[in-house]
Amino acid sequence: MTSSRLDMPRTMQQIKLEDRYVAAFERNVGRTLNGTNARIQALRHEAIGRFQTLGFPDRRNEAWKYTNIAHALQHEYEIVAVPPVPEVTADEIDRFVIPDLEAHLIVLVNGRFSSEHSRIGPLPDGVIIDSLEKAARSHADIVDQYFGRYASAEQDVFAALNTAFTLDGLFVYVPKGKLLETPLHVINIQKVDDDLFLQPRHLLVFEEASMVRILETGHSLTGAKTFTNSVAEVYVGTGANVELYSIQDFGSAATSVVNLYAYQQRSSVFSMSTFTFTGEIVRNNLSVLPDAEHCESHLYGLFLPKGKTHVDNHTLVDHAKPDCVSNELYKGVLDDQASGVFNGKVYVRPDAQRINAFQENRSILLSESATMNSKPELEIYADDVKCSHGATTGQLDGEALFYLRSRGISENLARGMLLHAFAGDVIDTVKLEPVRRLLDERVTERFGW
Repeated sequence: MTSSRLDMPRTMQQIKLEDRYVAAFERNVGRTLNGTNARIQALRHEAIGRFQTLGFPDRRNEAWKYTNIAHALQHEYEIVAVPPVPEVTADEIDRFVIPDLEAHLIVLVNGRFSSEHSRIGPLPDGVIIDSLEKAARSHADIVDQYFGRYASAEQDVFAALNTAFTLDGLFVYVPKGKLLETPLHVINIQKVDDDLFLQPRHLLVFEEASMVRILETGHSLTGAKTFTNSVAEVYVGTGANVELYSIQDFGSAATSVVNLYAYQQRSSVFSMSTFTFTGEIVRNNLSVLPDAEHCESHLYGLFLPKGKTHVDNHTLVDHAKPDCVSNELYKGVLDDQASGVFNGKVYVRPDAQRINAFQENRSILLSESATMNSKPELEIYADDVKCSHGATTGQLDGEALFYLRSRGISENLARGMLLHAFAGDVIDTVKLEPVRRLLDERVTERFGW
């Protein structure tokens, strides 16, 4: 699950590619990247050195065997430390507001927090929603306590690169005992004129006995190509309950490497649901560390690529302490020349007894050209556990299709009904009814019934 390439020879082409990012860092570190705070500044220098040591992965790296990210990186994106924040109109933002969803509206433009366009209502005492850049100065004690503690910059080259260029993103802090009954809707908009390499950084801190639901939706208002290397660190305190939902729909010109690191304390519940509709290459790296007893971790994913879209979901649940539960369900429907990857790993450490872990990946291929590679993994070093995994890839159930056709239902409608039912298991995990309804409509539209 790491991107380490220390034992692999690097070609001159790869060295030259990585040198572009080092040169961009050196151009900006004394100017644009001189803010935030002293600790982050020190971490930047450590991270760029680690980036140079690790190097970008190629397909000889087991974790990237089925995703040719090196090819995507060959495109000459403009590497900027401070992404531009162009004018975005209220009408453009309103296009992405979900009907009937009462939520605090947070707008990110090219990964940067926009207070001008965000619509945040009254918050419980002590709750902070702001840009990471501002929070690193005005709430340095909180940021220093949590920033860089969970993202694996030592092992993952993309986390290291993001840390080196860290400047702005979303900061959310919910103190002990506070319940955010109104969910947060993060509208993440990309709007650029040039082909850009974007690197937003997010820090989400939920202290003891807090509760929150956050929906992020990704959208594009550009025809330019983008490569987004994002990192989010999520701290889930003792007894906290955190639900995250992500709808990825940046369009066919967008490549994304999404890195999310969640750290759980005792008796906490963390849930993450990812829905991928569009993208050129979408790589989701989700790492969860339940580091205390009686934690629950729930990971769900639905990906519906078509055309030449490639979607790669990599998950790691690292059970470090006993008496915890984890559950993963990822489903994909692939059409045309689309390709998919699921590589989920459950790791159980020697002292983590009485773990109950379940992992499942099921995929349907709608064309002969679509491909799916699935590799669920269990690595267990404790003897009192209940762990299982499974993976299936195939076509629509012929008997079910025949049954519906025999009742007078057209082939297109029958196929749509079966595919909708297949996706429904993941959609039903969404607890926000307007969001669930939106996803239901998108899937219905996708399968044409």
